[in-house]
Amino acid sequence: MFLYIMIGAIAVGCAGSLYAAAILLGFGNDNEQIEDRLASLTKNGGRGVAGGGKVTSAEINSLLREEATGAVDEYLKKLQLGKFISQAGLSWSVSKFVTMSIVSGTVAAAACIFLLPGTFKLGALPAGLMFGALPFVYVWFMRKRRLGKFGNQLPQAMDLMSQAMRAGQSLPAGIQLVGEQMEAPLGPEFQRSFEEQNLGVSLTDTLQDMAERIPNLDLRFLVTAVVLQRQTGGDLAEILDKIGHLCRERMQIKGQIQALTGEGRISGVVLLALPPVLFGVMLKLNYDYTMLLFNEPMGNQMLAGAIFMQIIGALWINKIITIKV
Repeated sequence: MFLYIMIGAIAVGCAGSLYAAAILLGFGNDNEQIEDRLASLTKNGGRGVAGGGKVTSAEINSLLREEATGAVDEYLKKLQLGKFISQAGLSWSVSKFVTMSIVSGTVAAAACIFLLPGTFKLGALPAGLMFGALPFVYVWFMRKRRLGKFGNQLPQAMDLMSQAMRAGQSLPAGIQLVGEQMEAPLGPEFQRSFEEQNLGVSLTDTLQDMAERIPNLDLRFLVTAVVLQRQTGGDLAEILDKIGHLCRERMQIKGQIQALTGEGRISGVVLLALPPVLFGVMLKLNYDYTMLLFNEPMGNQMLAGAIFMQIIGALWINKIITIKV
């Protein structure tokens, strides 16, 4: 009975994936409309609309963030998936991300049902959940790597801006220099802020928007310092030098923490990997004895308890070795 219910659930998942794929193919990006609106705003030398009016921050930001990717994206905007994907540096739409998750999970579950023998068909649901989560894991990994690289580049960017200002250039010129000289991901973000400023967005707004796009504490320090300096005055070059020094000190402390918690992280990996590896060895050596975990009610309870304790142990170890700086 359970097998039939699972097959029905997978059939519903297949139908959902086909529906999502149809929506993805049927609603493309309306780039021409966005380009026309941008052209109407920039045809006066990039300083306003044709009537000479100033372009507001809300207008520019709505153009730069607009995505006409169909009904699926509109429905899923509340989940902030688009922001999560953009922080990973990927050009995926939300509908493409959801479709990949549904299709990969459905295919994995169907493969377990139709290819695996006997009791192993019960692994269809866990396999579907695991493979369905693979796109999310990939985006999370790419996001973490991109944000980490951005944080490592930030002190050098502050040095460039400070040197440019000491050479007599303005802050927007320093931002442009960083955008031209630095590699991705930091360079394109600063270049985007400079281009937004050229289109009429105030420098304060465009820096605050960059801080919203990139959740980095050091970048928030930079934006706050620039906003306060423009309101109260002061030597911005000296402020940038001090923030850059602070960023390097924080990076050094993080490195020390990684070294000191290395033993705990390795112990966590060993402890979490030992039960699955031991299960695989026992399954190979004594198949009938191991299958009691699946065939007997007490075995099912023991297996569920083991998985639950594995999850609690992983969260607890992560809590111990995670130290915020």
